[in-house]
Amino acid sequence: MVALDAHHTTPSGRTIMTNSRISGFRNLSIEDRRAKVIVESALDARRLDALSPEHGLGLEQADHMVENVIGVLGIPVGIATNFTVNGRDVLIPMATEEPSVVAAASNLARMTRDHGGFVTTSTPPRMQAQVQVLDVVDPVAARLRLLESRQELIEIANAQDPQLVSFGGGAVDILVRLVPSSRQTYVVLHLVVDVRDAMGANAVNTMAEAIAPRVAEIAGGRSLLRILTNKADLRITRVRAVFDAAALGGGEVVENMLDAAELAVADPYRAATHNKGIMNGISAVVLATGNDTRAVEAGAHSHAVDEHGRYTSMSRFEKDAEGNLVGTLELPMPVGLVGGATKVHPAAQANVAVLGVGTATELAEIIMAVGLAQNAGALRALATEGIQRGHMSLHARTIAVTVGAHLDEVDAVVARMIAEKSVRTDFAEKVLAEIRAGARA
Repeated sequence: MVALDAHHTTPSGRTIMTNSRISGFRNLSIEDRRAKVIVESALDARRLDALSPEHGLGLEQADHMVENVIGVLGIPVGIATNFTVNGRDVLIPMATEEPSVVAAASNLARMTRDHGGFVTTSTPPRMQAQVQVLDVVDPVAARLRLLESRQELIEIANAQDPQLVSFGGGAVDILVRLVPSSRQTYVVLHLVVDVRDAMGANAVNTMAEAIAPRVAEIAGGRSLLRILTNKADLRITRVRAVFDAAALGGGEVVENMLDAAELAVADPYRAATHNKGIMNGISAVVLATGNDTRAVEAGAHSHAVDEHGRYTSMSRFEKDAEGNLVGTLELPMPVGLVGGATKVHPAAQANVAVLGVGTATELAEIIMAVGLAQNAGALRALATEGIQRGHMSLHARTIAVTVGAHLDEVDAVVARMIAEKSVRTDFAEKVLAEIRAGARA
């Protein structure tokens, strides 16, 4: 077994010695789960109060976040256990309404622990803004003129955000592309900005607005669009993990998982569902931490288009020399810890505290580990019992509660639905009526 160093010191100096391998966590009460998370994450006892509906996002806060507020929507937050990321055990909050997601990620993370867990690397946190220039008579020469003006444009951009520059970020480069269209050839300048621990949209958009007049003047045209691109292909996070063959179910299961994964590589119809499974894990952590799920999803799916313009699998799976399953995943991961809902939403703040992350890069790497675990979990289900058995077992509990089953009735209703392979509302109502009739007899 690989020795793991679970110590972690946050920017505030708080030392965490988390153990994410919590046996029987799912069988604890909500109160006991919270207590366990508080202990393992070394949090103040009241830190998770924001995850209770009565203490979470209020109407007054919501009214300052978006327009025309009439209320707030609750989403279940579960804790993914068993994760070791770059040698550190971490408990991971996931916000999702879909059954089986948290359980699958936790289960597959357990199967990596004897092989060192998840190992990640990241590029610098660089986002890009595009400035579109129209009506350029000499676009090829205009491109070179803009490249010659690189330093001038970078200085104009950085003057807009001296604080970001003081933290070691700011505009670092420009790229210029010629984009032919049915109307004309557009000159499109990309401003490359190191956004540090921010997602970066506001910073790069402000800089793009500032340089646009000068860009148009140099190019000899007029500027139109001045906005970031969510194809964040300069901000890549990579993760790899070894999933133990015996824990997965043996060599035959590994082979079936490899064939299931390869269909997603070869077939865009399968890739769409395969990648959705990856995003089940990724989006749940992105949402839990108050980050922009749409931006992350757009960047991830655009990255899944290969050099031939074909939509394919985001992940890749292989077999190592010992017969274990090796999974890898590389995606843009534009998330932040400063600004936006991450700093406004009390539940997002609580979830970030549970993670104990100090940088946006560290957050991105944990998110990617969950995406890979979730993907492996879906592949294993497909390669063995089929996706419906595990999914519907958890879905059955939701149906039981929906039809009005009390806490002491839920397990019996679920057991009947699973036994008779009839996970439906009408059948649950029938079972519940029979249980109650029997109790009165």
